[in-house]
Amino acid sequence: MKTTHKIAIARLLYRVVHGARALFGRGDRQIVVRKGIAYDLDMAQGIDLAIYLGKFERRTALALSELVQSSSLVLDIGANIGAHTLHLANLVGPDGRVFAFEPTDFAFRKLQRNLELNPVLSPRLKVFHCFLSERDDASVPGAVYSSWPLVGDSELHAKHLGREMETLSARGRELDSVLAEYADRKVQLVKIDVDGFECSVLKGATKMLREDKPIFVMELSPYVLEERGGSLAELLSFFIPNGYSFFDEWTGERLPSTAQELGKLVADGAGMNIIARVTRD
Repeated sequence: MKTTHKIAIARLLYRVVHGARALFGRGDRQIVVRKGIAYDLDMAQGIDLAIYLGKFERRTALALSELVQSSSLVLDIGANIGAHTLHLANLVGPDGRVFAFEPTDFAFRKLQRNLELNPVLSPRLKVFHCFLSERDDASVPGAVYSSWPLVGDSELHAKHLGREMETLSARGRELDSVLAEYADRKVQLVKIDVDGFECSVLKGATKMLREDKPIFVMELSPYVLEERGGSLAELLSFFIPNGYSFFDEWTGERLPSTAQELGKLVADGAGMNIIARVTRD
């Protein structure tokens, strides 16, 4: 399903939820607990509403539950407000670590707030207000998509209907450099969702790919890669030489390993959730 269709459904659901809450004198903001994790939510935001309804990327959450190892180090790149971040912290257990990366000031503030609401999980987390790129102190885009508003807005992406949010406080970092500074073990899994900047992130993660060979859980969206000056072929160039294969997150079916064949499976304006893992050395 294209993102535009998902947002259209979310807007209809928002009207229902907003109207029902208004009958009881409630606004769009509320702290809720879902599966033992507390969130400070704004129902007028797409991610927040999905968490409130218990429907945020449920298949991805299930895949993470099946793949994350206890006491491991995992990365959440493009953490946004922490929907998966806190779930990952729960999965790694008290001896595990989660490094979460979010460049936009808007989402990072909400991420910090949600960490405050979960004092048992927050010690397992280290959050980085940075934009991961090919080198430390690389230039940071002035704004990145991190908001999916469900009420009227005139400055939305034409296809996925996201809104760019400022990155005024973020700095550019290279992932390999961050890991050299802070990691005390190999990376076991990476969840990455960076709206087309995947190639920039992976340019700064060649050592991790070569030595740690973590599992990747990610959304494959060729059109956003192209919007950022990348391509599906470039993305695959980081994985295939390091022995990775791709699998459908829903079915577990092995996917093609060429850009031409893999691209045929994803419609323009849509994405496919995939798992990438090493199948050969």
